[in-house]
Amino acid sequence: MPTRYDVAVIGSGPGGYVAGIKAAQRGLKSVVIEQEKLGGVCLNWGCIPTKALLRNAELYEFLQEADSYGFTIANLGFDAAKIVERSRRVAEKMNRGVASLFRKYKVDHIQGTARFTAPQALELSNGGLTARSVEAKNIIIATGAHPKSLASLPLDHHTVMHYRDALEVTQFPKKLLIVGAGAIGVEFAYYFAAFGVDVHLAEMMPQLLPNEDAEIAELLQKSFGKRGIHCYTGTTVERFKAGKGKVEASLKGPKGATPLTCDMALIAVGMEGLVDALTLDKAGVRLERGFIQVDPYLRTNVPHIYAIGDVAGHQLLAHKASAEAETAVAAIVGEKVYPLDYAQVPACTYCQPQVASIGMTEQQCTEQGLAYRVGRFPYAASGKANAIRHLDGMVKLIFGEPYGQLLGAHLIGADVTELIAELGLAMRLEATYEEILATIHAHPTLSETIFEATGVAYGLSANL
Repeated sequence: MPTRYDVAVIGSGPGGYVAGIKAAQRGLKSVVIEQEKLGGVCLNWGCIPTKALLRNAELYEFLQEADSYGFTIANLGFDAAKIVERSRRVAEKMNRGVASLFRKYKVDHIQGTARFTAPQALELSNGGLTARSVEAKNIIIATGAHPKSLASLPLDHHTVMHYRDALEVTQFPKKLLIVGAGAIGVEFAYYFAAFGVDVHLAEMMPQLLPNEDAEIAELLQKSFGKRGIHCYTGTTVERFKAGKGKVEASLKGPKGATPLTCDMALIAVGMEGLVDALTLDKAGVRLERGFIQVDPYLRTNVPHIYAIGDVAGHQLLAHKASAEAETAVAAIVGEKVYPLDYAQVPACTYCQPQVASIGMTEQQCTEQGLAYRVGRFPYAASGKANAIRHLDGMVKLIFGEPYGQLLGAHLIGADVTELIAELGLAMRLEATYEEILATIHAHPTLSETIFEATGVAYGLSANL
């Protein structure tokens, strides 16, 4: 007989495990079904282990510049295997944390692959054998996404990799081609370059991080150039041939063709919803461009089936998935719930310098015919940035006219992924420039750059 639940969640990433816990906290009998490790891609092969790797890269860069801080370090080196091992330990610890939370809130966990057999019925298999069946009044699909595959750029997972392969590279190549300069591409570009790899980063759009403000993207490209990272924007891969330990490519950009021979290639050209194993046709759930269609409350076209996180499109971000989990569970129990405002979902990229943003870009404001003014404050003018020797960076804030409300924030520099929360709160509360200026920012801090950029927008900064 099938096990019956109030809520069954397929996938245990930042959307799935949060949904399972939020349902249990409301007194619903919930189960989370996961085919691999608890925590999903983000915790095991994405957000968390990559940040551990990037921290190693930051420390190695710092130690190479130790003389500037008055330290002498002789015979500095690194062990790539230990770097990878540390990132895996961090991921494993967080994985155990999710299991602990499930025990605390009495969320059932089933290891296996789920597929629909009917709109409210799932068949679960483990190792290819049908293990059990589950019925649920409500089902939340939180299966995430997987890297897009291109016939012209075939993967062998050794010489030609995607992000998951790159996490475990312990023999660094001398020369690396990265195709795609979204968050994954630029983070790995920084990581490998920090350890001395000759990195070539190709992006078909006119700028790195195509979804970010163009001015911020330009500053990132300049900073990458100073680090020795070769950036090719507006560039496509015209020819690609890979053999054992060798990749030959021809990059076609604004200045013509650039032949390139590398030891490895990392393909980071985007993601698509992970839906193949679900047999969605048995439930009648509709797809659009590889992602599940949902309404503002995360319902699919089948009323009791929801989809959250990467599989539902919009921004492919872990914190967006967690926020959607809250919305979906609230809708299931009939609580008053407001649709998620995707314009207020922050985006963070953890290369150095870091990039963080929320709200509208300047280009979007112009396209929509909005009146606005901009305030910019460079890290080079910040006392704290000088003290910690992180001068590459800028805070750019966009305020609407005539009321002065914050429309967008675009930051590049050290720790801007920590600074963005203040601006998210400001947007949530519909704060104006006057309220930001009335908020006393501690000195010396990097957060002062937000205060100063606001002042610059209205000619009220005392420090620029």
